[in-house]
Amino acid sequence: MQPKIFLKILTIIHTTLTAGLLIFAIFAYYQNQDFIARMDRQSLFTYIVPIVAAAGYFLSQWIFKKQLEAITEQEQLSLKLGKYQTASILKYAVLEGPGLLALLAYLWTGNALHLVIALALIVYLFVQRPNAEKIKRELPLNLEEQKQFDELI
Repeated sequence: MQPKIFLKILTIIHTTLTAGLLIFAIFAYYQNQDFIARMDRQSLFTYIVPIVAAAGYFLSQWIFKKQLEAITEQEQLSLKLGKYQTASILKYAVLEGPGLLALLAYLWTGNALHLVIALALIVYLFVQRPNAEKIKRELPLNLEEQKQFDELI
């Protein structure tokens, strides 16, 4: 896989997932007539959404790190890029799930806490946007692969 094509595909996947969550957040906000800024201790979502969001955040980092640790310097550049793409998509998906849960909880309950959690996850997902420098920093590339990566981007 060529680095330029790899980066383009990964950027499209990331942008699609982020935009999907953002569009759903806008839809949920305009669809819901309530904006409750108090804790509803009777709602199960009040407890589940923050726990799932925190778990998703930490799990996404852990999975990504473990996937990158499995990449050896001896592998070819195309294989390294493929593994990085898989790790990134898993990280995005693990963040997307809690974001959707938080937005659904907001849509159903109108509790602002769920919307705030969803927006925080969307912002974090947006910050995870792939770029060439970040990929070079996170992948174990030798000097020849770094040069090849730079020439092909």
